[in-house]
Amino acid sequence: MLKRINWSAIFTGFAWLISLAGVVMLLSFINVKKQTVKCTDVKILIPGADNFIEREEIDAILKEDQGVLLDRNIENINIHEIEKKLQSNPYIGFAKVYVEMDGVLHIEVKQRQPVLRILSENGQDFYIDNDGRKMPVSSNFTANVLVATGHITEVFGSRVDTLHTQLARDLYKTAQYIKQDTLWDSQIEQIVVDQKNDIELIPRVGNQRIILGNADSLEKKMKNLLLFYKKAMPQVGWDTYITINIKYTNQIVCERRDSTELRKKAKTISAADSLRIQRTVADSLIRSTIVASMDDRPEAGQEKKEEPKKTEVRKVEPKKAEPKKVAPKKTAPVKKEVKKPTVTSATKPKETKPADKKEKPKQTATTQPKPAKSEAQLKKEKEAREKEIKALEKQYKTQQN
Repeated sequence: MLKRINWSAIFTGFAWLISLAGVVMLLSFINVKKQTVKCTDVKILIPGADNFIEREEIDAILKEDQGVLLDRNIENINIHEIEKKLQSNPYIGFAKVYVEMDGVLHIEVKQRQPVLRILSENGQDFYIDNDGRKMPVSSNFTANVLVATGHITEVFGSRVDTLHTQLARDLYKTAQYIKQDTLWDSQIEQIVVDQKNDIELIPRVGNQRIILGNADSLEKKMKNLLLFYKKAMPQVGWDTYITINIKYTNQIVCERRDSTELRKKAKTISAADSLRIQRTVADSLIRSTIVASMDDRPEAGQEKKEEPKKTEVRKVEPKKAEPKKVAPKKTAPVKKEVKKPTVTSATKPKETKPADKKEKPKQTATTQPKPAKSEAQLKKEKEAREKEIKALEKQYKTQQN
């Protein structure tokens, strides 16, 4: 009997042959295309906000290594050589170069990310990146990272170098831990190494130094410090201790500050508070002057009522001479002196005079300062007061601006 034919295996082998032939044809097509396609543009991508290296520097590196790339055949551009040249830069951690079929050359650059800046005892200044390797300081950009100072003997020998001392490795480990925690990243602002090679942390809140020692059991030490912040600090105050020693994993040792130093500390007033106080004082003074000037203004209704009273006072003034009535007893035979009082008082009976005498002092006491002023003078005083109020308002607006 004839063996049964395995058609599935035949179809599978035939498909593989077709795909292989297609790949060979595609590669040959790409090879032919490379010989004819020219570089039309160079696009450089530098992700991230830290710009240690600029596009102009990459253009200079490309021009120095490969020359002018535009209008050159893609086949004559060495992509791998460009990647090696870019990665040799101390600020570039990774570089990727590729070409599209339309002739566009793409360059993607990943910058190195520093976590700590070292100011060594011998005067050197350099960064330590995420990978624990040293990198130089850039003139284009300054990274916002922790700064370590003090008794640091680490030396920066070449452009890209590894860490040599255990202290430098402890500083790198401490800085990396602080950066990963949002609380400590905002609380710790500086690292200092003392003469005993102990690492000290300088906090933003609280006037003390945190003695860390080394990076051993770092997570346990920082947890103890967090518990101390939560339970002890709110009760004793943030300025009570000079140092907080957490170098021992099982205990926290604190050195208390002298009580006289706390008393000497005066309450400081910020610039915003002083400006606010000045504005409130100026506002109160201007308001008091405006209210005083508004109270002194005579109202229109009062002027009309007081004007007739002024004329009545002038007519009544001659009656003040009535005490002379006692004199007629001495000069009774003279008839001329008797006629004068009858001219002013003949029309009214004498019974109303005692009431007039009681009312006269009240009228003169309240209206004596005003009768001498005319309407023109009152208008001038109004205009002068209004000008003063406008000047005060302008001065108040300028102080607010």
